[in-house]
Amino acid sequence: MGREFISLFENWADSYDDTVVGHDLQYKEVFRNYDGILDDVVKRSGHQVIEFGVGTGNLTAKLLAAGKKVCGIEPSKAMREMAAGKLPKDAAVLDGDFLDFPAPPFSPDTIVSSYAFHHLTNEEKREAVRQYGKILRKHGKIVFADTVFKDRKAFHSAVKDAEEKGFHQLAEDLETEHYPTLSEMETIFTSEHFSIAFQKHNDFVWVMEAAKL
Repeated sequence: MGREFISLFENWADSYDDTVVGHDLQYKEVFRNYDGILDDVVKRSGHQVIEFGVGTGNLTAKLLAAGKKVCGIEPSKAMREMAAGKLPKDAAVLDGDFLDFPAPPFSPDTIVSSYAFHHLTNEEKREAVRQYGKILRKHGKIVFADTVFKDRKAFHSAVKDAEEKGFHQLAEDLETEHYPTLSEMETIFTSEHFSIAFQKHNDFVWVMEAAKL
């Protein structure tokens, strides 16, 4: 359920914020327009938000600054500690993951995440969306920003391009984690009674907005 990648984030916590601003050339395109991507998620969100995969708290901070009520969920202790250093003292960031998480302290109208849903297999993604459908009110939304590929051909092309550029860590990342295609994400959401729309932000990342029917 994504926790197999916790050690990665325990080790990445101290340098994650440097990566998202483009200091790691391999991931520069992945995080291009990072602030704009997070802003788009905030803009599409309602007022009572659960955030999965808080990381160092960058999206959380933007949601709170926009006046939204936020309950954050993050499985990595190191990431939670980094987030605590930049968020208000009363900000709630709880231990949990996409599938195993404490009951939220309020009834959410939106569930958000950035750069994290690909840690789940497609079967786990669907189970997560099924759970969210049970806790969201009618017309509630899921707004995720994540790496998604147009199709499998585009995925294999991205891996090949990374290898040719000598970006071996990026290539290994793409082949190790569970990056979906647009059609796979559409099937997951529509099969759980959500409508879904996609907005592309760079060569890797799309914002997905799913509304509960």
